[in-house]
Amino acid sequence: MHALSGTTSTPILGTGNGFHPGQIALGSNAMALREIPLVLDPTGISEEVASFLGEAEKRCDEFFDAGLNRRYPRYLPSNPENVFAALRHLKDCGHLRGDLFCEWGSGFGIATCLAALLGFEAYGIEIEAELAERSAQLARDLGILVEILCTSYLPEGYEECEGVGGKDLLKPEATSFGEAAFAPVYDGLDPGEVDLFFVYPWPGQESFMMELFEELATEDAILLIHHADKSVTAYRRVYDDEESFKI
Repeated sequence: MHALSGTTSTPILGTGNGFHPGQIALGSNAMALREIPLVLDPTGISEEVASFLGEAEKRCDEFFDAGLNRRYPRYLPSNPENVFAALRHLKDCGHLRGDLFCEWGSGFGIATCLAALLGFEAYGIEIEAELAERSAQLARDLGILVEILCTSYLPEGYEECEGVGGKDLLKPEATSFGEAAFAPVYDGLDPGEVDLFFVYPWPGQESFMMELFEELATEDAILLIHHADKSVTAYRRVYDDEESFKI
């Protein structure tokens, strides 16, 4: 879930190869994740995007001023300019296989709307009904075409539990053939068709979200992660090789 915070005016170099703090090397299957180096330039935002961010910031401020955020004490701020710069970089540099976007835990839907303004077919997944409605209303009021699904980012059969050093992903029971009993799906959205996932995970949840991505995404899909220090990293789902790492 996302709110707005400060801006930056100088290009930012992504972490490049190697692990971002908080990533954990675990066992994996034949697929793995490969980091995509990002060079982010948050300048050059269009008037349309700037107008959207101004309205979104106003509504977020009203939300916090009214004390409504107390219902969601773990609601965290993100940097929308960096998110927009990362989305634009991935799109303009030809990293994406398609334009289907999904934000896990979309909150006010800011990243989802930014993706739509860049030409993505954009979905947001938000389990809190009030936040889902606020984000959908924001998009409607500004004429931005998005789809907000009020549901969990964990498809049916998947669960989250406390593990050593963070969250663990519990997967559906496998069949006797070693495959899941059913294909994971959201209401109206097949995660296997998503080209770009975005998430701003809770502290200590980065590895869990990477594991969820590895479980649900298909080859060449990309995961964009916004970290608590305002940095962003991107990973491509690939077949395992020496240049990839297992989460």
